[in-house]
Amino acid sequence: MARADALTGAALRDSAVPDAGGWMLALKFARRELRGGIKGFRLFLVCLALGVAIIAAVGSVTAAALGGLERDAKGLLGGDLEFRLLYRPIDPAQLDFLAANGTVSETRDMRAMARADDGNRTLTELKAVDTAYPLYGTAQLNPPLDLQAALTNVDGRWGAVAERALVDRLGLAVGDSISVGSVEYELRGVIEREPDRGASVFILGPRLMIANASLEETGLVQEGSLIEYHYRLALPPDADPVSVSEDAKAEFPDALWRVRGLDEAAPSIRRFIDRTATYLTLVGLSTLLVGGVGVGNAVRAWLDGKISTIATLKCLGASQTLIYRIYLLLVAVMALVGIAIGIAIGAAAPFAIAGPLGDRYALNLEAAVYAEPLLLAAGCGFLVALAFSLFPLIRARSVPPGTLFRDLVQRMEVAPGSFDKLLLAAIVVALVLLATLTAGDQYLTLWFAGGTIVAFWLFQFAARGLKHLTQRLTETEGRRDGNAGSGRRRGPILRLALANISRPGAPTTSALLSLGLGLTVLLMVALVQANLERELVRSIPADAPAFYFIDIQGPQIDEFSTMVADHPGVAKMETEPMLRGRITIVDGVPADEIDPGEGAAWALRGDRGVTWSATPPEGTELLSGEWWPEDYAGENLVSIESGVGEGLGLEPGDTITVNVLGRPIEATIANLRIVDWTRLDINFVFVFSPGALEGAPSMHIATAQMDPALSADAAETQEIALQRAVTDRFPNVSAIRVKDAIAAVASILEGLTGAISLAALVTLASSLFVLAAAIAAQTHRRRYDAVVLKVLGATRRDIAKSFTIEYGLLGMAAAILALLLGHVAAWALVTFLLETPWSFDPAIALIIVVGGTLAAMVLGFLGTWRVLGTKAAPYLRNE
Repeated sequence: MARADALTGAALRDSAVPDAGGWMLALKFARRELRGGIKGFRLFLVCLALGVAIIAAVGSVTAAALGGLERDAKGLLGGDLEFRLLYRPIDPAQLDFLAANGTVSETRDMRAMARADDGNRTLTELKAVDTAYPLYGTAQLNPPLDLQAALTNVDGRWGAVAERALVDRLGLAVGDSISVGSVEYELRGVIEREPDRGASVFILGPRLMIANASLEETGLVQEGSLIEYHYRLALPPDADPVSVSEDAKAEFPDALWRVRGLDEAAPSIRRFIDRTATYLTLVGLSTLLVGGVGVGNAVRAWLDGKISTIATLKCLGASQTLIYRIYLLLVAVMALVGIAIGIAIGAAAPFAIAGPLGDRYALNLEAAVYAEPLLLAAGCGFLVALAFSLFPLIRARSVPPGTLFRDLVQRMEVAPGSFDKLLLAAIVVALVLLATLTAGDQYLTLWFAGGTIVAFWLFQFAARGLKHLTQRLTETEGRRDGNAGSGRRRGPILRLALANISRPGAPTTSALLSLGLGLTVLLMVALVQANLERELVRSIPADAPAFYFIDIQGPQIDEFSTMVADHPGVAKMETEPMLRGRITIVDGVPADEIDPGEGAAWALRGDRGVTWSATPPEGTELLSGEWWPEDYAGENLVSIESGVGEGLGLEPGDTITVNVLGRPIEATIANLRIVDWTRLDINFVFVFSPGALEGAPSMHIATAQMDPALSADAAETQEIALQRAVTDRFPNVSAIRVKDAIAAVASILEGLTGAISLAALVTLASSLFVLAAAIAAQTHRRRYDAVVLKVLGATRRDIAKSFTIEYGLLGMAAAILALLLGHVAAWALVTFLLETPWSFDPAIALIIVVGGTLAAMVLGFLGTWRVLGTKAAPYLRNE
């Protein structure tokens, strides 16, 4: 020690004291400190690396996915441009225009029932392709076979290929027969990859692909059938897709087609990836902030172990600035090491997940190192490390040497100065800006930042309140014991635990912050997931229909209605005529110039269902306006679903134009009506007045509700029988089972919530590491306390019980506050962002409270058990 002090003094003298605060001298001392290893920084590195790893991994995988979308845009779109129409094919003149500009491929998509020879059947997404398909990319089949060869007519029999899910569902093998409509196809291959499959996230059935020339033979193509016609155009290398698109719109201004370019190759997948990445990034930021508490704990604990060194430096003439710079450099070096570990993990993520993600969305994700998300993650990590290290560094800089020597017994807290507060505020602002760039969704990120600041303040406030409460309880119990006499004293162990919480230097604040934030994130994710699952599955109304039947022809509707109504087990059925229409003009403004609200953007992305009726749908609740009389015969009126109407800024008296079958229908808005889509009844965004659409070649949609008195097995049997009876009699009718549709939605949410839940568990793991760091930071102080207590007569068991109770109380306080904050955050997300009903789940709340309390007790016990074996005499002699 004497030699070290001498060397230190020599270093300070050699530096010339006026320049002793220089960065070079600080770097010299920092290098000497690093020679002692990183033992005190292990938890620092773990906490920082976890948060940076999640943010870097999410950003890298997102970049890989979006890069794959851009790189494979032609394959995903199926061409350089796509022209899509509903109900009817393109006009000959329009087709000639496209053919004059490049190579054209026509595909037709619709839903149909696929049947096996044994009578088993299922809904399928039917795709009929021409001989030019695909213009870009290749269809991979098993066994390996050319797609056109697989679909061609051989000896009077057409071929078909299907996804594995369809093959398994119908129990088929290559070579078996599969029927669609009135045509029996031969299954010649299993689709391993469909080049343009990634255009949609949500699908109701597995893919079945047939030749375009065979579709008419099925009998499914009827006037008004819900068929999507896709015309993909492959342009010459020197052609400009934007110019061709503009020329097409100028040449055919009244064309019904919707034109998509490469920037819209897979919009639904892009939105899904962006939203998922935002949620995961915010969870990663939560992990990083929780880790920041651990960073602060680790720095504080490490500096506590350097008290004698800092005191010696100050006594030998080191300035506050020099002390600050030495240990700031050390923190910066350790932060860079932790960030490097996190970035390495994040950079490896695309290599690990590119295969599964590519298979799920038919994307060719090329694993690579993406610099931008890694730099953003590094910036977030460094700012968090700096922010949470600032106050321990300020304390080490500010306290006088004498206080440093006495700090083991009486800890002195130092208030930051004005410059320190400004620096911290600048770091917080920079972190919020960087988080906004990282997460993408600025609105949601700002709410997250505001909520995080509030959460930190509440946990800090709760910690101060808990300290004050336990201090008052300790004093009260002490006075009672003093007045009661030796024979009636009570609770010394509990009083000791309460005193430990309120004493100077206690880890109360850091323990509440670390464990509380981790539990808050986990609870929020669990509650959101539980509410979504309940909304999808448990909240299905008891009177919900079992089936939706679509593509019912007008001449078939009477026979269909009689057949379904008379089927055993059917309690109720409804039918409505249906067409599809696209919003073109909103109160005089073209739809493509509208900036819709969040609740209406989806209504402008494609065609929406429309119908007409003299009477309002059953259970209709009007938000504004009035319904027209049953015998109304005036100008066109329309009732609009309230979410879409308000999102478009409409109210009764305004006008809207909807293009239906090439005919623009302008109508005055009569009312906005509230639609409860969760009831699963037949309902539409647009309901027109009688006369507006009557006479148009429409199809019908129907629902069938089973008798609720039937048992589950009986209902299942009758549903299968109904499906077979309908599709046998009406091959063109598709039966959409409500349970299967909900399962399709649930599978999408399962992937989303599964990834977020995993990230939330990492956040909780980080919070436990932070709690462990807080406990480790108190090891020296706990050893001192244990020795003093032993000298005063306490047993090892008594001390262990007091420490366990102390951390149990801290865990319970953190869990209760997390319960409040987690519920508020989950409620806000479910109610305002996801727009679904909210319900409280007491089981999850109980698990969080009990689990958080037990976790704190176990960690507190394990972290302090080793100090209980310290022998008093040797320790006191060393002190």
